[in-house]
Amino acid sequence: MSQTLVEELVQAGVHFGHRASRWNPKMAPYIYARKNAIHIIDVRETVRGLLRAKKYLGQVAAGGSLILFVGTKRQASAAIERESLRSGMPFVAERWLGGALTNFRTIRSRLGRLEELEKLRSGNEIDAYSKKMQSALAREYRKMYRNLNGLRTMNRLPECIVVFDPRKEKNAIREARSLGIATVALIDTDCDPDLIDLPIPGNDDGIRSIEVIMRHLADAVLAGKATLVAKSKQNDVAAAEQEKVAVEA
Repeated sequence: MSQTLVEELVQAGVHFGHRASRWNPKMAPYIYARKNAIHIIDVRETVRGLLRAKKYLGQVAAGGSLILFVGTKRQASAAIERESLRSGMPFVAERWLGGALTNFRTIRSRLGRLEELEKLRSGNEIDAYSKKMQSALAREYRKMYRNLNGLRTMNRLPECIVVFDPRKEKNAIREARSLGIATVALIDTDCDPDLIDLPIPGNDDGIRSIEVIMRHLADAVLAGKATLVAKSKQNDVAAAEQEKVAVEA
């Protein structure tokens, strides 16, 4: 176990859970101690969960599949958006739209409407509308951009979703489970780990805690993508050599 990783997690406050009175008994295996009525999460379990999640996400990315990051709470939204953009994966950082997974076709059509509004705003066509209509279109655009912008790159259903605080994002978890989509989540002491395929025990309320976990997961995605690119180049070289041999023969 990397001592450097443990120190990084502790400094970020990943080990701080909720008040003991709010705990979910199913989280008992991940709790190290109780101090001043606050549960302390076992950092060793956090590291195990994080390393398992990184390995899995790297494999998913290396296979060319999508990973959807979800974190709409105020403490998480900035880190979710920043790291998702860095890793080139879709995200939901403002509001989970019901049916984002189970009614995916409708969500794609709404993205088409968003692109239509952007095209309208970027040209002179908007000037043909009345001031009242322009205002209405502007409101529609702002709302759609806030809710849908992160899903632009999701041209198909993801292989897994990564959630920060499954209690708050229970609708996302429910949709993913109904479709058989794998779930990875940062879970605090008030969560139910049985609902998550790959739980990462840790503080899901602290900004620094969320940032450090999200950064590590995004790094794993980027590493997986690099493997995919390298494999593609090797296949291209092998195909070119085979073609050369065939021509010479």
